[in-house]
Amino acid sequence: MLLVLLALAVVPATAQRPRNAATTYPLPPDRTTRVTLRQPTPERLRGFRQQREFQYVEVKSEQSSWDLFWARFWHWLSELLETRPGKLMWEYGIYAGLVVALVFVVLKLLQIDFTRAFGRSPRPAALAYDVQAEDIHGLDFDALLTAAETEGNYRLAVRLGYLHVLKQLADRSLIRWQPDKTNHDYLFELPAGPLPEAFRELTRQFDYVWYGEHDDLTPAHYAQARATRLAFQQLLSTGRRAA
Repeated sequence: MLLVLLALAVVPATAQRPRNAATTYPLPPDRTTRVTLRQPTPERLRGFRQQREFQYVEVKSEQSSWDLFWARFWHWLSELLETRPGKLMWEYGIYAGLVVALVFVVLKLLQIDFTRAFGRSPRPAALAYDVQAEDIHGLDFDALLTAAETEGNYRLAVRLGYLHVLKQLADRSLIRWQPDKTNHDYLFELPAGPLPEAFRELTRQFDYVWYGEHDDLTPAHYAQARATRLAFQQLLSTGRRAA
């Protein structure tokens, strides 16, 4: 009995295989069935090509020469600012801009004339004619005009002629003459009619000659300015009689 038990103990474990265990083997390739490649018809392919979903076209942006210039400029600038000299230039440029802005604000707060601050005196305003040193009601315009024309001082003659017109307008109560008024002020005081337009042209010629500092005014140019003044005075006299 003991010998039987020892014999059973040494039986290999592989001998105890289940009866229902199945052994698997790889299947050979199927060479009997032929695979046919299916292709769409030409009509169907053309239909696919005409569909928007199948049109893969890369649209290239058309840039003008100006756009290309700025694109290259910004590309060059970005590369420059990445270098050490470029970074230093950008940094000091910001500091310089801040200094200029600070100087501008200080001069503005102190109400300093910029032209005088930089050594250039400003020119007088075109329409702010200063007659504070003259009393138009106390000047003998006929004598003064004759003397200026005789001496060939046509620029002074244009000035005196314009002052004479202002005196005539003030004498007719068409304007209220004051030394601190400008020519525009007198223009707005004139009543509606032909006078404002004629006075505007007369004022334009006066501003051009007097404030333009045309000391070399020719006799022909003065004759034109004188004719404009006389025409205005004639219009003023005619309107006075009609009123």
